[in-house]
Amino acid sequence: MRDVDELFTALARSRFRRRFRLGGRERAYLESRGVETVCAHARDFIQQRLAPASPANDGRQTPMRNHPAFIAQHATATCCRGCLSKWHGIETGRPLSEKEVEYLVGVIRRWLLHGLEG
Repeated sequence: MRDVDELFTALARSRFRRRFRLGGRERAYLESRGVETVCAHARDFIQQRLAPASPANDGRQTPMRNHPAFIAQHATATCCRGCLSKWHGIETGRPLSEKEVEYLVGVIRRWLLHGLEG
């Protein structure tokens, strides 16, 4: 797993990752439900869609809209196993550990909190 400050510095250099922003509906959802609830949803999404050794539809399992966690996953490269490998140093072909799931949720939480400030 990567140092989170180093990760966010690298993400800031990526034109693709920088383009993700919460839309009005996603921002309203985040503000009404709160960061902890949205992070609980993100944890569920990660456990269902990313944690298995060979996730179904890998590379296409994370929608690009309709939930703040989905947008945060794309912005933070926590959207598929390929991105987890490239950006976070989490190898493919094995299930994610609970520590890795918590790390990924923490990365998403940091991005969401920054989004609320901005």
